[in-house]
Amino acid sequence: MLINWEAFLQVFVAALLGASIVVTFYALGLRLLVRGGRPPLVAPAEFTDAITVLSDKQRRRHEKAVAKAAKKNPLGEGQKRLSLLGAYACFAVCAAAVIGALLLILFNH
Repeated sequence: MLINWEAFLQVFVAALLGASIVVTFYALGLRLLVRGGRPPLVAPAEFTDAITVLSDKQRRRHEKAVAKAAKKNPLGEGQKRLSLLGAYACFAVCAAAVIGALLLILFNH
């Protein structure tokens, strides 16, 4: 059994490069999203007849901290819009990379 080491190396480098690109653009998109004044907030999970992740007091404190941080943002409205546009573009690059990889897997015979 012979192993084609050149092909193995090509696949390894392509996978490493692809993963690095997706992670970099996703992180950059999150950073631009926060810079644009829209931090990704996930509401705490609440379950009926079970424990609540955050109390109402903790939730109010968190919302107050987010509002205070938003007021400290030195960017103008145009700069915020540009940051949000950049964030959405970064997320689009991530989605295109994932969809492209899936298409390569599905339709590459």
